[in-house]
Amino acid sequence: MKKRKSEWTMMVRAVMLGMLLSLPMAGGAQRMLTLDSCRAMALRNNKQMGVARIKQEVNTNLRKSARTQYLPKVNALGGYVLMSREMSLLNDDQKAALRNMGTSATGKLQDALSPLMSHLPSATQDKIGQDLGQFAGVLNQVGAGLVDGFRTDTRNMFAGAVTVTQPVFMGGAIVAANKMADINEQIAANSLEMKRQNTLYNIEQAYWQVVSLRHKQTLAESYVALVRKLNGDVQKMIDQGVATKGDGLSVSVRVNEAEMALTQVTDGLELSKMFLCQLCGLPEDEQIVLADEERKELFTEAQIAEGAGAVIPADASIALENRPELKVLQNTVDLSSQATNALKAGNMPQVLLTGGYAVTNPNTFNGFEKKFGGVWNMAVVVRVPVWNWGDVKYKVRASKGTTAMAKLELDDAREMVNLQVRQNNFKVKEAQKKLTMALSNVANAEENLRMANLAFKEGTASHTTVMEAQTAWNQAQSQKIDAEIGVKLSQVELEKALGILE
Repeated sequence: MKKRKSEWTMMVRAVMLGMLLSLPMAGGAQRMLTLDSCRAMALRNNKQMGVARIKQEVNTNLRKSARTQYLPKVNALGGYVLMSREMSLLNDDQKAALRNMGTSATGKLQDALSPLMSHLPSATQDKIGQDLGQFAGVLNQVGAGLVDGFRTDTRNMFAGAVTVTQPVFMGGAIVAANKMADINEQIAANSLEMKRQNTLYNIEQAYWQVVSLRHKQTLAESYVALVRKLNGDVQKMIDQGVATKGDGLSVSVRVNEAEMALTQVTDGLELSKMFLCQLCGLPEDEQIVLADEERKELFTEAQIAEGAGAVIPADASIALENRPELKVLQNTVDLSSQATNALKAGNMPQVLLTGGYAVTNPNTFNGFEKKFGGVWNMAVVVRVPVWNWGDVKYKVRASKGTTAMAKLELDDAREMVNLQVRQNNFKVKEAQKKLTMALSNVANAEENLRMANLAFKEGTASHTTVMEAQTAWNQAQSQKIDAEIGVKLSQVELEKALGILE
């Protein structure tokens, strides 16, 4: 019995190998891909990950920008003003009085000397009059010079300044802004990690989907070969008169069904490969072959004995520590808290230290001289909020409410993650049990098919019995493929639930 079973197993494997070898190969046109190469290409070409990387760079630069708020700011100012009139330090009456001060002074002096002048000789009077006239002219010139000296000539004005501003105390606003920038950078990094794990998860799903369909295609080809062989045997029996045409039709129907199933799985395989190429950033019509396509067994006997693969520590605490989704929610809580601190700064005093150097032309520090002149300055500016109708208070209350909501969402997400880890741990164990049962069913189905074929050849069983055995064998093999892929995917889902998908 064992010898016959071994011979039958070897025959089935020979049929499958022959069909594999008969498949058209494109020589060097086909591209061999491993799971690791698919993962690497997907991470490199995924557009959403590219967006996340750019966001991380943006937030890194914003964080660096926030650091500069601690440092003094230096600004340089310059300007030119053209005025239709110049500024004047003297009014028009003062200007007129200065220009005529000699005439006014000599007139008053003549009025004072007129009683004495009448007793002097006329020649002396003429001489005094001439001297007073000359004196008046000199004083008028002096007055005109004073008027010119007080001119500002400010129709063309140039000004410039260099100022330095150093925040001393801003009520905690700068500290809060820097912490918010740090948190935003962490959010960007955690979002990138979340997209990375999602990308890896999607590529694993697509990769094993292709492997599953390829194995099912091979199985379908083997099944077609079996039913075709049975169809040929029944046709011979019909020709010999030991079987009816109805028997032949029932077998022919089974052949058509098997060929249709093969067509469907082949089309599905082609579409799955196109989707995998799209995820990897390859042309959709790229001819690819996966390294695991031709593996008859995805797990060794030792791996199946140990639980079908590596042991994954299904501890919810690992997920709470590593899940990027939880990290993003925690970052959101921290960000909201810092936003509250930034709003509180609106009720705090602010102190600034300023200083600089200013120049003007005309030089206002030296009689409006037509040269550049400047002055150093330093000041302390204090801003104290007095009354804002409770604006800051209401904003702080609203921000605290936002923080409370973020904390509730974080707590809810932690509970969901804890449940998700337990569910995926159960799925892994269930998938491993299904694989063990599927392997046992395959062995039984192969033995049942061997005995049915033997009985059919000996004439003690009908073709219906053989078809039933073939169908059972096909289903057992299909369930085995599903079980193997199920173990792979359940392990990936558990790793993703734990946040350790690498």
